[in-house]
Amino acid sequence: MSDQISSYLMLGAILFCVGLYGALSKKSAIVVLLCIELMLNAVNLNLVAFSKLGVVPSLTGQIFSLFNITVAAAEVAVGVALLIALYRNRGTTEVKDMDLLKK
Repeated sequence: MSDQISSYLMLGAILFCVGLYGALSKKSAIVVLLCIELMLNAVNLNLVAFSKLGVVPSLTGQIFSLFNITVAAAEVAVGVALLIALYRNRGTTEVKDMDLLKK
């Protein structure tokens, strides 16, 4: 059983690291949002793995995972709305060009 949960945790760690690298290094705000979603999905994978294969299996991790999915959907809706508004004002989706509050 330990080998099975370790493979899920390793996959979650790899997904989280890929998402973190993409969120910190990419220039496009759309790609940054996608990488944040990838990190949230890695957390969901770990929550479900622990709730199913942990020491005391229960539905708690799966319930937290569903809550996390709803929060991620709301975050994407707000993020895309902000990106559309900034694109209409600035004409770009580059992260470096989004310095609206500096001026």
